[in-house]
Amino acid sequence: MAPGDLEAVPDTSDIYYVDTGMYDVAGYGAVYIFDTDEPAVIDTGIGTNRERIFDALDELGIDSLSYVLPTHVHLDHAGGAGFLAEAFPDAEVLVHERGVDHLVDPSRLIEGTKAAVGDMWPYYTEPKPVPEERIDGLTDGDEIDLGGRTLTAHEAPGHAPHQLVFETDGIVFTGDAAGIYVADRDEIRVTSPPPQFDVQGCLDDVSMIQSLDPETLCFAHFGPRSYDERLLDGYKRTLVEWVQAVREQRDRHADDEAVIDYFVTNTELTEIWGTEKGWAETRLNVRGVLSALDQGRVDGD
Repeated sequence: MAPGDLEAVPDTSDIYYVDTGMYDVAGYGAVYIFDTDEPAVIDTGIGTNRERIFDALDELGIDSLSYVLPTHVHLDHAGGAGFLAEAFPDAEVLVHERGVDHLVDPSRLIEGTKAAVGDMWPYYTEPKPVPEERIDGLTDGDEIDLGGRTLTAHEAPGHAPHQLVFETDGIVFTGDAAGIYVADRDEIRVTSPPPQFDVQGCLDDVSMIQSLDPETLCFAHFGPRSYDERLLDGYKRTLVEWVQAVREQRDRHADDEAVIDYFVTNTELTEIWGTEKGWAETRLNVRGVLSALDQGRVDGD
């Protein structure tokens, strides 16, 4: 699957996903499209690649959206929300209630993202604010009627306190709550960005997804995968081992920059997403664990 490609989620006739080519990398950022009576999108990309979403909607013959549904307000998921709201004036943006203010006034979101992603910021476009009258907040258990399908929101705060996953008829849209799926390797990689990564919260979120007894997981990064409980059990182990690895290296190095350099030098992510994104992803994930260690969010051993 290449950037811009559109495919159906297996065993569905009304759910599709498009590869947005986020960070100029194939197989990293997906947006899900519901071709239902009340059309909707889950996640919106970073904004820079919004034309690929518009093209996918055109390909499906969708000329109006009812809902724009970011799983959380990190800009790789919500950066396109304002642009979609502008293009589709009948659409309502629904996001966790803790994220509403950040999309109405994204200034703090922009500042935090620049600090977190560093040299990757040139790939981003500053998000367009969502008008206050066009956005509303969701909480755990809220339902969204798409006409023929109902989405249920489930809070998943481990990755970020404003994160939701959505479920419909055995399909779970995981946001970042189940990590980053690498289809070519059939494995899940950790996502642990600063400043709010909470390993115990992440473990609880995975358990929550397992309790939904899904048939299909739709990863924002990247794509659908038939459910396998062992895959998510493995991700739980990976989370704990990752935090422990960072903690051990912090004990061995003089400062945190040396810890980050150690993991960047030894990362395998460059083999998956190329050097630039592989190094950037590693830096981000290490800084997130270091922040969690500083703030005592390291239970789950």
